[in-house]
Amino acid sequence: MTTPSQTVGPFFGYALPYERGWELVPEDHAGAITVTGRVLDGAGEPVPDALLELWLGETGTRGALDRRGPGVSGFGRCPTAPDGGYRFRTARPATPYLALLVFARGLLRPVLTRVYLEDVPDPLLDSLEPALRATLVARAEGIGTYRFDVRLQGEGETAFLEF
Repeated sequence: MTTPSQTVGPFFGYALPYERGWELVPEDHAGAITVTGRVLDGAGEPVPDALLELWLGETGTRGALDRRGPGVSGFGRCPTAPDGGYRFRTARPATPYLALLVFARGLLRPVLTRVYLEDVPDPLLDSLEPALRATLVARAEGIGTYRFDVRLQGEGETAFLEF
C-alpha cells in the first residue's frame, strides 16, 4: 500500500535547481570557502535525488539567481549527485554556522539543520549531548574546505531543527 510520502516526488530536478546554484560567491571571492559532503539515508546509502539549500541569513547579501558579478548571494541550491554528493562555495558566515535545508524523497517538508564550521560555544550546540553535537560540526579538509555529511535517519542521524 502506498502512502502520500511514497507517491510524492521527488520532483526537485524539474524547476528548482538552476545554473551555478551552488555558487553563493564567485570563484575569486576573497575568503571563499567550500562546503561539501553527502546525503545518506538510514541505511547509510547515498540519496541521489535530494536537493539542498544553503542560507547565510546575513545582511548585505543578495538573493539573486543570477550569479554573475560581485557580491554574496544569501542562498544557494544544489541537487545531489548519484553518489549523494553536493558542494557549495560561499562566504565565511559572520555567525558560527550556515543554515542548511534538505529536500528529499519521503519528506513532505524539508528538514533544517545547521552547519557549524567549528565546535564553538553556542546556545544550541551547548544544549546537545556530544554525539548529537558532533552531527552539526563540519570537518575541515584543508584550507577553506569543510565536509558536512547529512544522515537523514538511523545511527549518526544529523540533528534537525523545528521551524
